[in-house]
Amino acid sequence: MREPDVISAKTLGQLAMPDFCAKCFWVAMKSEQLPYQIFPGIFSTLDSYGKRLVNGWFERHGAVPEWLARLGQIKRTVIPPHFKKFTVVDEATSIVLRGTPDAVFEMFDKSFTIIDYKTAKFTGHQDELFPMYEAQLNAYAHIGERTLFSPVSQLALVYTEPVTGEATDKDANVTSEGFRLDFSARILPVEVKPMLVPTLLQRAKKILESDRPPLGRADCGDCKALAELHNLLD
Repeated sequence: MREPDVISAKTLGQLAMPDFCAKCFWVAMKSEQLPYQIFPGIFSTLDSYGKRLVNGWFERHGAVPEWLARLGQIKRTVIPPHFKKFTVVDEATSIVLRGTPDAVFEMFDKSFTIIDYKTAKFTGHQDELFPMYEAQLNAYAHIGERTLFSPVSQLALVYTEPVTGEATDKDANVTSEGFRLDFSARILPVEVKPMLVPTLLQRAKKILESDRPPLGRADCGDCKALAELHNLLD
């Protein structure tokens, strides 16, 4: 009996991208480990620092920082559960969907807000990765509605952007040990779309139930690189 497929919220989001390649998705999901994968740890460090700042501020002041106030009346911050607990088995596809949101807030109306921090320049819906982020957040809402956080009334991306315009002209930003870098925060609301995740899960199932990789996208750069690697090794 085949083991159930396990998909993270972020991985599921890839299926929402306009340039999604079914072959690359199949290869990545079937591989225990992909080669040449490097992700700078500094982004995780910055995200973690931002989360601790918000939680610490709420503990001291009973409210979120001003730049998060537009989210509405927040009753409390909730420590996001580990992905091993924040998981559901989709009845229609038998796919295990899991993940860990960056932040969860319980509102005064007893609903929940889920946000995801992005250390990047704020470009609104012009961000080419927005479809993936939108699906990722909706996957968190999908899991939350079926486990710990119901109802989910609000989703949002919080972009934390380095302020570098005039920072080099300020003496206060140079210290004896290094330098300071300010960040500005911008909130992008994300629509709650209950049918988005089931649709993507169905698409994932159709791809993954095949024993052979599907055709790749004609202009896929990763497929081209994979073919060149095969030619190099042959």
